[in-house]
Amino acid sequence: MKVAIVGAGWAGCAAAVEATRLGYQVTIFEVSRTAGGRARRVMATVAGQQIALDNGQHILIGAYSETLRLMRDVGVDEAASFLRLPLTMQFPDGSGLTLPDWPAPLDAVAGILKARGWPLADKLSLLKVALGWRLAGFTCRPDQSVTDLCSGLAPGMMAALIEPLCVSALNTPPERASGQVFLRVMRDALFAQSGGSNLLLPRADLSALLPDAALAWLQVHGGAARLGVRVQGVTPTGPGWAVDGEAFDRVLLACPPNEAARLVQGSGALADTWLGHARGLRYEALTTVYAHAPQARLSRPMLALWATSTEPAQFVFDRAQLGGLAGLLAFVVSASTGGSAMLTAQVIAQAARQLGLAGLQPVQTIVEKRATFSCTPGLQRPAMQVAPGLLACGDYVAGPYPATLEGAVRSGLEAARSLR
Repeated sequence: MKVAIVGAGWAGCAAAVEATRLGYQVTIFEVSRTAGGRARRVMATVAGQQIALDNGQHILIGAYSETLRLMRDVGVDEAASFLRLPLTMQFPDGSGLTLPDWPAPLDAVAGILKARGWPLADKLSLLKVALGWRLAGFTCRPDQSVTDLCSGLAPGMMAALIEPLCVSALNTPPERASGQVFLRVMRDALFAQSGGSNLLLPRADLSALLPDAALAWLQVHGGAARLGVRVQGVTPTGPGWAVDGEAFDRVLLACPPNEAARLVQGSGALADTWLGHARGLRYEALTTVYAHAPQARLSRPMLALWATSTEPAQFVFDRAQLGGLAGLLAFVVSASTGGSAMLTAQVIAQAARQLGLAGLQPVQTIVEKRATFSCTPGLQRPAMQVAPGLLACGDYVAGPYPATLEGAVRSGLEAARSLR
C-alpha cells in the first residue's frame, strides 16, 4: 500500500517511521528543506560564528515515553542528546522547587516541602490542592480552567509554580487553559512514573534530535523524503487519493491545521465536519529571544523568571551549559503577545534587572505566531479521520495532551497504525 505523508514535523516523522515498519511504502512531503516543523533547526551568525539555533527553545520531560522510544529506534543516543535533570523550577535568587531523585510521587512531596523561599502555609496549600486532584482521579469538569482548579491555592504558589508549569506545558495562560488537559500532564509527569518529571534539556538542535534521524532511517528502509516541496492539492480518486496528481492508497496530513484545511477543502462532504473543527481552532504565539554577551552565564542550565506584562519571559536557558556557544542565552516567552522588537527590548531589560546581566546583545528573536493551539476548556479538536483513506495527525488532533512534542509523536504513531 502506497502512503503519502504531508509534513515532516515530529508527527509526520513518527508516522513515516511507524508506517514503514508496518510494511507500507511511504513518501513524505515537506515544504521546508529542514525537517522538524515548529521544532526545527535554524541557522544564525553569533560573534562571527555560524551556529545552529532552534525556531523555539524546547524541553522534553521523562514522561515523553513514546518520543524517547522512537528516538532510540532510529538511532538517537539519548544520553548524548540531552542533559537529564530532576524537575527544577528555581528563580535567580535561589528560591523555588527542586525535586530529589526519589520514586514518584515521593519526589514531588519532598520537593515541595523542601522548596526554598516558600512559606510553610503555601507549601501545605499546594499539597492539599494536589491531594484533591489525586483523589478525584485527575479529572475535572470539562468547563474548568486551571485557575478554577487552583481556587484554594495560595497566590504565591500560583505565581511560583502553577503559572510557569501551565504556560510551559499548554502555552496558554491559567485563566484560559483547560483544567482537564493540565491535570493529565500533572498526572503523567509527577505521579505516574519515577523520572517522569525529569527535565531533558537538548544538547543538539531540534532537527537533529529526531527528524533528521527519522528521515535517514526512512530512506534506509525504502521510504522517500521529498524536502522543499509544497503539496498543492489532495484529491479523491476512486478508492485512493492523488497528491498533486500522483496516486496513493492513503494520505496522512501531518502539516499544520491551517495547511491541512487548505488541502482538505474540496475533498468531499465527509470532510466538512473536520474542516469546521480545524478552522475553529485559536492559536497562541511563542517567542524565543536569543541574546549574547561573552561573560553571560547562569547558575544553572535553566532558570525560571518572574514574568509580568512588561518582563514577559518565563524561562531562560544557558546554551553554553548545553554544549553551545559561551555567553548565548535563550529566553522563552510562552503565550506571547506583541511584536518582535517590543518583546526583545522587554526581555533585555528583564535580564538586566532579574539576572544582573548588562551588555546583552540581541542575536535573533523568533516569534512563532501559531506555535500551538489555544488549549481552552471544552475545546473540540479535529478528529484523526478526515474522510475514508484520508487521515490527519499532529499535536492539535483530538487527544489527551496539549500541543507538545510527545503529543505530536503519539498522534503520528496512532495515525500510522490506523492506515488499514
